[in-house]
Amino acid sequence: MNIQLTSCTAKDTEALYAFEIENRLYFEQSIPSRGDAYYLPETFKERHAALLQEQQDGNSFFYLIKNEAGTILGRINLVDRNQIEKTAQLGYRIGQVHAGKGIAKEAVRLLLGQCREHDTDEVQAKTTDANIASQKILEHNGFEPIDKKEEAVLDGQRIQLMHYSWRR
Repeated sequence: MNIQLTSCTAKDTEALYAFEIENRLYFEQSIPSRGDAYYLPETFKERHAALLQEQQDGNSFFYLIKNEAGTILGRINLVDRNQIEKTAQLGYRIGQVHAGKGIAKEAVRLLLGQCREHDTDEVQAKTTDANIASQKILEHNGFEPIDKKEEAVLDGQRIQLMHYSWRR
């Protein structure tokens, strides 16, 4: 499947909202919930506008992963960009019906290819120790594990987070 990354814009708000609603339960199986308020239409629009401002300021870059027909398959972002150290945090999510098709692996590759344009030399990522698929995606794209311990809580259970780093 051919995919493309498109920079997130205000025109994407409704389609992105529908994508998030459709995949909420699926996403919340592997990452903490964004809370009920996130899924209220007005709150979503406000938060999306704030992210777009963050993108305009150069602090983050938000992309939609789309197929040839323009359907949103997922999201991929570089966030918390440190312009002095030239670092950023990677985040991505693929919709449930598109998971397991190599979309995330290709999207990460495409995004890393844009790091020079974004003046980013190091990208950091983290995933749960149980998310083997995400670990494989990161390692396939040249990320290396970092010896850093972190715990989080998901559905009332303590989980271990694994940290990764990629340098261009």
